[in-house]
Amino acid sequence: MSTYVYGIARGDHPELPQPTNGVGDPPMPVRALRTGELTALVSDAPQDLRPKRRDLLAHQTVLAEAGAVGAVLPMRFGSLSTDDESVRTVLAEREKHYLERLDALDKKVEYNVKASHDEEAVLHQVLADDAELRALSEANQAAGGGTYEQKLRLGERVVAAVQQREQRDGELVRQALEGAAGAVSPGPESSGWLANVSFLVDRDRTADFVEAVDALRKEHPHLVLQVNGPLPPYSFVE
Repeated sequence: MSTYVYGIARGDHPELPQPTNGVGDPPMPVRALRTGELTALVSDAPQDLRPKRRDLLAHQTVLAEAGAVGAVLPMRFGSLSTDDESVRTVLAEREKHYLERLDALDKKVEYNVKASHDEEAVLHQVLADDAELRALSEANQAAGGGTYEQKLRLGERVVAAVQQREQRDGELVRQALEGAAGAVSPGPESSGWLANVSFLVDRDRTADFVEAVDALRKEHPHLVLQVNGPLPPYSFVE
């Protein structure tokens, strides 16, 4: 049977409460594989593993419990190894690297922030900031909406202005929050977000980070911010 890997910790990491159950149906018991100065938190891998809600939550819960009592390098959901011995081999080969990353991530958590625009609010702001665009919009309204060509021209100008605003606001989000974080990791770009950024935050500074997010919301109400955290520092583990 394959081995499912949840995360990597130091060899002296406190043991998880027993029983601690992980992925699978029925849930597989989580155990510790110790090699040298490292420990891998693993379980037997269930057959035909799929990213079901129950298994995703189980993976997250194991990492949350382990991370609450010590530094853990979290693995992504679905991380499998051939067997326990293969896990031990990797721990031994990369021991120095893993220990360095554990030191760097000790007592730190991740917050992921995704930002988008309130469409109506940003449209008003774009028109308020651009006198020429505002005049064009007002002229169309005065003409009963304007001709097809006038509407098309206005629409193209508005789209271009909003896109420029997205670029500026994406950088604004990063700059406004990075001061409350120790490191920043940009996430994958998506057409649904103008920013998708993860921040590495000291556990004792999480309140400062949340306050920075709240201040950003108040100062820029045209931004819609989705905050997920505290999380294991997935984005800061290679």
